[in-house]
Amino acid sequence: MIFTPSVLHHQSCGKHCNLYFPDTFSLLCWNVHKSNKKDPAFKPFIQKLLTEKRLYLCMLQEAEFFGETFIIDECAYDAAANLEMKKYFYGVLTGCRTESISAKAFLSKKKESMVGPYKSLLLSTYPLSEEKTLLVLNIHAINFRENSTYVLELEEYANKVKAHQGPMIVAGDFNAWNRTRREELQKLCKTLSLEMVVFENTGKVKSFMGYPLDFVLYRDLKCIEKEVIDDHGISDHNPLLVTFQV
Repeated sequence: MIFTPSVLHHQSCGKHCNLYFPDTFSLLCWNVHKSNKKDPAFKPFIQKLLTEKRLYLCMLQEAEFFGETFIIDECAYDAAANLEMKKYFYGVLTGCRTESISAKAFLSKKKESMVGPYKSLLLSTYPLSEEKTLLVLNIHAINFRENSTYVLELEEYANKVKAHQGPMIVAGDFNAWNRTRREELQKLCKTLSLEMVVFENTGKVKSFMGYPLDFVLYRDLKCIEKEVIDDHGISDHNPLLVTFQV
């Protein structure tokens, strides 16, 4: 059943959460292909990253969630659903070891094809310090539509975040699988003064027709480490792991 979300899904991590981000933190961006609950390998994989890679901010696409449950207990999460099936929800989910100040769920203007679902979009803000906030936009961009629709969707992304002053991360599955879409992604970077994380092993990033689909864009942060993890066997997309300094 296709579902139009009317409320934001949220869970607090209470006493386990930190008040502010640390000076150095790692971000995971990953289209998990609805495997974060059904695959028993997912939780130990994430727990290992939490321990060994200073994983702090987790941006998932095609995630499964239900009520106030999320697989990682140490994180608060916000999520925006675009599908509901048998009381389970699917969409984009952002988990973090600092609780968000605010979060908003959105749907794409157009559906995937004539009978497909809308795509979900999640905008969250987090405290870096008493004076500074980080804006995080978790994206699963529209796929099976004409380029003109894709262009309009990316313009919507820019409009939703352009008023923010300061650090920003825009990441997810952009479905930028042709030259026009890739050019529009470059325009988005220019409009918002974003830098694109360029991975050394780009062949490991999920691609279609020779074009990478998954990206991490950022500004007013320093990228100090980056890698694509390809030894998981959990999803058809490989996780992108990026370490930033504030």
